[in-house]
Amino acid sequence: MSWHPHLWHPTTQVATAPVPMRVRAARGSELELDDGRRLIDAISSWWVTLHGHAEPAIAAAIARQAQQLEQVIFANFSHEPAERLATRLSALSALERLFFSDNGSTAVEVALKIAWQWWRNQGSERRQLVAFEGAYHGDTFGAMALGERSLFTDPYAPLLFDVARVSWPHSHWGDEGVEQREARSLQELERALQIPTAAVILEPLIQGASGMRVVRPAFLRAVTDRVRAAGALLIADEVMTGFGRTGDLFACRRAAIRPDLMALSKGLTGGFLPMGVTLASERLYQGFISDQPEATFFHGHSFTANPLGCAAALASLDLLQANPERFQQFEVRHTPLLQELAEHPLVRRPRCVGTMAAFDVEAGEASYLNPVGRQIQRHCLEQGVYLRPLGDVVYLLPPLGISVPQLERCYRVLGSALDALA
Repeated sequence: MSWHPHLWHPTTQVATAPVPMRVRAARGSELELDDGRRLIDAISSWWVTLHGHAEPAIAAAIARQAQQLEQVIFANFSHEPAERLATRLSALSALERLFFSDNGSTAVEVALKIAWQWWRNQGSERRQLVAFEGAYHGDTFGAMALGERSLFTDPYAPLLFDVARVSWPHSHWGDEGVEQREARSLQELERALQIPTAAVILEPLIQGASGMRVVRPAFLRAVTDRVRAAGALLIADEVMTGFGRTGDLFACRRAAIRPDLMALSKGLTGGFLPMGVTLASERLYQGFISDQPEATFFHGHSFTANPLGCAAALASLDLLQANPERFQQFEVRHTPLLQELAEHPLVRRPRCVGTMAAFDVEAGEASYLNPVGRQIQRHCLEQGVYLRPLGDVVYLLPPLGISVPQLERCYRVLGSALDALA
């Protein structure tokens, strides 16, 4: 197989990367390739396939909606699927207003723009934004600026605005130094908040793309207390952590915090269709109600509140709420398997939250470009498991519907990959 003459694949260096595998079908937790091979999709296809591929209930909901209303401009119209979804997500998140967009990066952009303009509408000069070291919030320019500077953002550095940074006291099993790091991070945050701050943004419980870096719920509550005391807004980027991924419907619920804004995408539609939403408090929404046109939130997307995406999201929520044990008990399934794997001499810093289990590989420099990740990926592919390590960080984030034998197989294959490295 060769590279397609017209496609441009994401985050892929064609000069050195292997030719993409061609998928012809998928069902449940498995991908079927053109050559007949089957792979367990152990990372939910970049964390979006929530229940499993080709989930019948979601497919049927999309088909029904497609025969009734496939799309309509949302600036002058509304429709039942959008209204039902907004009502349900508001009840589940305790945030009263919902703004639709089309992916995780733009959901974060919307949150950033709402926070910034809300202060402007109040006549405030709060201009500082605070984010955490290691953060990743998306690839559009505002989201890039909020994220950690890296090889992903280096080409655009002159175009990115400044953001105050606070350390992220990520932890792991058996971590004895976490309390000191948390105290140091909170001190940094207090110093940063001495400058009038518009908003603080964080990925609750897990920083995803920077290496599945986990913090404790108590730390997030302490952050929230300080943000509130400073009068700033709190933005929760739940693009990856939302919809059961951390053992509760939202990571903010598990951590017992309530942000002012929440960005959602990925698992929102069960992985079927691109859609993002930004949830906001009623207080923020009211800050845009005015007879002055410049107070309007002038933002929109062609496919805002697409009815097909709304139908998929509603069906996905039905599945989550009908079977909460599938995400509530996933950590219990991971834990003994990860404990056994953690005995391997190359495994460092094991951690597990909800459906996510991760560890670092003891193999030279800790870096996204560490070749050990590609070595592990190749080995696992040969054994029928698809992973995409983040350099020296290996993680599992499978669909909720993965079977016990399939999950056990993922861990066995990982163990054999580590043995091959050793």
